[in-house]
Amino acid sequence: MNLTLETKRLLLRPLELSDAEVFFAMDSNPNVHKYLWQKPNQDISETIKTIEYVQQQYRENKIGRFATILKETGEFIGWTGIKFVNDHEENGNKNFYDYGYRLNEKFWNKGYATEASIAWLDYGFNQMNIEKMHAYTHGENGASNHVLQKVGFNFMEDYPDKEGVFWKWWMMENLLSGL
Repeated sequence: MNLTLETKRLLLRPLELSDAEVFFAMDSNPNVHKYLWQKPNQDISETIKTIEYVQQQYRENKIGRFATILKETGEFIGWTGIKFVNDHEENGNKNFYDYGYRLNEKFWNKGYATEASIAWLDYGFNQMNIEKMHAYTHGENGASNHVLQKVGFNFMEDYPDKEGVFWKWWMMENLLSGL
């Protein structure tokens, strides 16, 4: 995939297999997975499979989650981006665009999630012409729920997953689509 986005502090580029080690460091942290099914990666092979899966999404859907790099230091701080969800159903929905992010714990509470979100929403609505962007967050993840609200997502409803955990369903519409 030949796409790179930049913000004031961040470089957003496709995930590469060379990101596996730092990606694994993030995804093996139980704190990072507190609101993500509480299943941190146990082996770097899981991370490699995830990167390969995302690269397949690039080929099939021309979009996916991207490595998010701190420009000042070149550090991998996590991933952010748009995913076309066509491999499972979420809250009764399939074949939809989902915005999401995951940051390594040491980069929390620095405004990076908000900064990346604004860039991705601009790209999704103005370059990809997406009509509706969705997102879903664990019901108790106050930080992520705050970020989505701050960047303009509208809370739609709470819904339970198959284990009975409640999630929040968010949506943002492209006000320029169809004009």
